[in-house]
Amino acid sequence: MVGTPRPQFVLFGSSIVQLSYSNGGWGAILSDIYARKADILLRGYYGWNSRRAVQVLDQVFPKDASVQPSLVVVYFGGNDSMGPHSSGLGPHVPLPEYKENMRKIAKHLQVLPSPE
Repeated sequence: MVGTPRPQFVLFGSSIVQLSYSNGGWGAILSDIYARKADILLRGYYGWNSRRAVQVLDQVFPKDASVQPSLVVVYFGGNDSMGPHSSGLGPHVPLPEYKENMRKIAKHLQVLPSPE
């Protein structure tokens, strides 16, 4: 790589994020706007909810990574808010748990080392 490292922007969420790189999607537009100015990383997972996101925070945002993100966009809630399935399965997360999950995600991101 030539020059100093670029800032890293991470888009983290469910299918709203995964599909954001589709033609004309908001992730694609963001990548175009920041071309050669920042590296945009897509971490969007179809069908995921905030519960699943909390389970993988250390893998997606390791505290010992050599490059830390300058900006993180977190976009969960659509799957969490789906009505509960009678089987107890599915992506639904009760509102109190959703709020706590989002707090956990925010706290994890806040303690990441500052980007170099």
